[in-house]
Amino acid sequence: MRGLGYVEGQNISYVRKSAQGQPDSIPALAIELVNLKVDVIVTAASLPVRAAQQATTAIPIVFLALGDAVGDGFVKSLASPGGNITGQSFLDDELTGKRLEILRDAILNIRTVAVFYDTNVPRSALEETERVGRTLGLQLRATPLPGIEAFEPAFQKAAAARVDAVDVLSSARFNGNRVRFAELAAKYRLPAIYDNGEYVRSGCLMSYGPSFSDMGRRGAAYVDKILKGAKPADLPIEQPTKFELVVNLKTAKALGLTIPQLILGRADAVIE
Repeated sequence: MRGLGYVEGQNISYVRKSAQGQPDSIPALAIELVNLKVDVIVTAASLPVRAAQQATTAIPIVFLALGDAVGDGFVKSLASPGGNITGQSFLDDELTGKRLEILRDAILNIRTVAVFYDTNVPRSALEETERVGRTLGLQLRATPLPGIEAFEPAFQKAAAARVDAVDVLSSARFNGNRVRFAELAAKYRLPAIYDNGEYVRSGCLMSYGPSFSDMGRRGAAYVDKILKGAKPADLPIEQPTKFELVVNLKTAKALGLTIPQLILGRADAVIE
């Protein structure tokens, strides 16, 4: 936003709301923003987007990152969103299979993978993960994580079952607890893959997905257009153009893993 000429305290002000990893608080936060009569609501992921959409049909909503915006019923079409909502949709169901393939290539003789999923998000990503897992000949152990209190028991269970790796599916609530995932994966010595590089920068092993920093920049362009008079209904949904594979070699060393050169050569960022 600064690059587009907006300076906080001069010609723009931001109201920041965080659920702190507690999904039950999200609807109330959305209502708070509506009551403040903000000009635009910016958010990401299905739960916050749904809460904002239910809270207002008048205030423009820009989502920075969302799975299947059309399939989940948020917009009419990518070309013509309709209503008061627009943003970027990255079809995570297609990416989830790629993450399993990366796990297979990164970990020698991998056979069994624990799949951690958020029970508060649509099951389509889990279903696609299971489909791809069968295609790759992997044994998947789907493990629901309904709340933060379920994180450590899930890692304990995976370690006791001697799984080879963990696949953590996309979730805004998970993303808000990146450090906790890094701590537990280290404690139970389980290599894991995630959907964005912020996990890896927080100490997790590796990730593959759209570049959140790039999506943030593109999201700012939406906000700029809306503040200048554009209507969300007329702003087409964009899809990410930049994807990144991020690997943390320090974490790999702590886990006793040697990441193959095949993976390192493909990586967009390697943390040492």
